[in-house]
Formats: sequence, C-alpha cells, structure tokens
Amino acid sequence: MATVATQASLAVIRPCSRSRFLSGSSGKLPRDFSALSRTPSSTRSLGAFRVEAKKGEWLPGLASPSYLNGSLPGDNGFDPLGLAEDPENLRWFVQAELVNGRWAMLGVAGMLLPEVFTKIGVINVPEWYDAGKQEYFASSSTLFVIEFILFHYVEIRRWQDIKNPGSVNQDPIFKSYSLPPNEVGYPGGIFNPLNFAPTLEAKEKEIANGRLAMLAFLGFVIQHNITGKGPFENLLQHLSDPWHNTIIQTLSS
Repeated sequence: MATVATQASLAVIRPCSRSRFLSGSSGKLPRDFSALSRTPSSTRSLGAFRVEAKKGEWLPGLASPSYLNGSLPGDNGFDPLGLAEDPENLRWFVQAELVNGRWAMLGVAGMLLPEVFTKIGVINVPEWYDAGKQEYFASSSTLFVIEFILFHYVEIRRWQDIKNPGSVNQDPIFKSYSLPPNEVGYPGGIFNPLNFAPTLEAKEKEIANGRLAMLAFLGFVIQHNITGKGPFENLLQHLSDPWHNTIIQTLSS
C-alpha cells in the first residue's frame, strides 16, 4: 500500500526557471507529490514539489494595474496614485527613479562612511549636516551657481537622450569621445569602468538598492532633525543601552 512521504528530507525542491519567475506566467502554486511504495520489491523514489511566486503583485491578492505587467525591472505593480498610466510619463518616471536611486546610493554612502571613519579615527571630517559650514575655495553662493550650471547641462543631455535615444552619444566639444550604442539609462563606456553587463538581474538589484537608499536618505534627515546626531552615532547610542535608547524614548522626550 502506498503512503505519501511526510519527511522533509524526502522532498526535493525544484526552483522554477528565471524566465517563468520573471514573466509571472503562473499565479498558482503547482505541487506534484509522488508516493512511496511500501512493497518490498519496489525501490523508494524521492517526492518532489515546486512552488512558484507570481511577479507583479506588491500585495498578495491585489491585482496589478494593466499598464504594469511586470516587464520593467523592479515592477511589482505598485502605483496607487496611477502616476504611470500615461506611457510617456511611465518612460520618464522609470529614468527619474533610476537616476534618483543612484544619487541616493552615493548620498547615503557620503553621509554614513565619513562619520564611521571619523569615529574610528581613520579621518577627521565634519558630519554631513555640518559640511556646508566649512570654508572652501569659493563662497557657498558661487559653488551653488557652478553646480547649477553643471547639473543643468548634464540633465538637459539626459533628457535629450530619453526623448531621442542615442542622440547624445557623441561628445559635442571633444569629438574624439563617444559612447557605444546603449540602452537609455545604461550608457556604458566610461560610465561603466568595470564593464558590468546590464542584465535584468543586475537592473533589479540596482533598483531595489536605489529605493532602499532613498528611504535611508530620508530616514537620515528625519533622524538628524529629531536627535541632532548622525546615523552612526545614533546606532552606537542605541547599542550602548538598547532598552532605553530607542525611538520610543526619543519621541517621548
């Protein structure tokens, strides 16, 4: 008589292929179990089951908008305000999120690492919230104008590339410099010195880390406005007395 194996050690998990996972072609959980025969003459066969998760549902059971079909990197169907319903807006928002995520990752690293290295004595630099108070080679207003001009030039070029992909690959001043044919948002060339391939997996990871960095940046700013300290100093303060140095005590005081 055949009985179904219940031992976890007898189950072999077969992960679904990447294409099926990313396409979200199946929203069900197909499970195929094989039975073990208890007859002496038969040999035991291992049971197997497969579990697949559907891509494109940021909240289980909530249908994704029709214009978010899971084909974009990081697309989990989250758009409660319907901002991406217009295809032109969606194309712009994709690039805006990508660039802001990259700036956020650089910003979070620039806020956190100098504080950590200063605390351990490697360098001696001001906290990120005091950096603007330091004396530089020019006044703050002059630096603001310089940064505004440079950023304006770069953003205009990026906007032109979004509107007409490949139109800004040639340097307008130094004609000998140009970018290879590329996908919008992933220029390659000198902007990719380690020659990372823009695979779908890499894009997913970049978007996820960029979103996390944007939240972290916002958290750093709010945290400083409440405590007057940097994130690493707040962490050390919490670790010194985890039961009394928490967000609850901070907000209550």
